[in-house]
Amino acid sequence: MEYFTSITGLRIPGIIYGTAWKKTDTRRLVETAIRQGFRGIDTACQPKHYDEAAAGAGIAACGLARRELYVQTKFTSVSGQDPERIPYDPTAPLAEQVAQSFAASLRNLQTDYLDCLILHSPLPTAERTRAAWQAFEALVDAGGVRQIGISNCYDLAELEHLWNQSRIKPAVVQNRFYAETGYDREIRAFCANKHIVYQSFWTLTANPHVLAHPTLGALAAAHQRTAPQIFFRYLTQWGIAPLTGTRSETHMREDLSIFEFELNEAQRRAVDGIFDAI
Repeated sequence: MEYFTSITGLRIPGIIYGTAWKKTDTRRLVETAIRQGFRGIDTACQPKHYDEAAAGAGIAACGLARRELYVQTKFTSVSGQDPERIPYDPTAPLAEQVAQSFAASLRNLQTDYLDCLILHSPLPTAERTRAAWQAFEALVDAGGVRQIGISNCYDLAELEHLWNQSRIKPAVVQNRFYAETGYDREIRAFCANKHIVYQSFWTLTANPHVLAHPTLGALAAAHQRTAPQIFFRYLTQWGIAPLTGTRSETHMREDLSIFEFELNEAQRRAVDGIFDAI
C-alpha cells in the first residue's frame, strides 16, 4: 500500500474501500476487503445508503489493531437522510445533530475516534456549512476526530470560502470523478496547493469511455494489467486516492496490486491526452 499525507500529517491509504449500497453484504465485504489488504474504509452515518454498523462489525471481525486502519465516515444533513431512519434528532440544533451523528458513528464502528469525519455535502447556505464545520472543529478539539473534510463540493469558490473561513482546514475533498465537472481540474489544483488529499468516487462507473480507450488498452497490454488497474494507477500517481466498492475478491486483489507497477512519464502523458480531449 502507498499512502498520501494530508495537511494534518495523517497518512491516508492510496486506495480506499467504499461501503455505499452494500446493504446486507456490508459486513462480509468489509471483512474480505481488509483481509485482502485494504487499510482504508469509507462509510457514512446515513442508513439510506450505508450500513455503518455492519461496516464496524466487518472491521472488528478482522482483529487488527485500530491504528492499522484508516476509518472515515460522514455526517449527512437531514436533506440527505431517509426521513424514517435519521440517526439523530432532526429537530435539534445543527451542532447537536453533528454531535449525535458522531456519537452514533463511534458506536457503529466500535471505535473511540475517527481518522476523518467528512461533511457529506455543503449545506444550502455558506452560513449553515460554516456552522456544521465549527461543530466538526469542536470534535477535533475534543480528540474524537483526527481530521475533517468535505464531499460533493464542486464549486471552487465554495471550497475556497470554507478554507478561508475555517480554523481547522479541510484535509480531504471527496468528489465524483467525471466529465460533467471537468474532472475537478481547478479543485484538484487547489487541493494539491493546500495539501488536501483529493479522493475520487464513481471513478470507474462514470468513465466507461476512458476505460475503453485504446490508449488504456495498449498500456494494459504493456503492463499485463487490466484497464481499471491502469486508470487507478494513473490517478494515484497524480496524487488522487480512488475509492473502490467492488464486490469481487479478484478485483479487490487487482485494485490493491496497482502499487506493484508505475507508469512512466510518457505513459502518463498519453493518458493525459484522453482527458485533454474530453
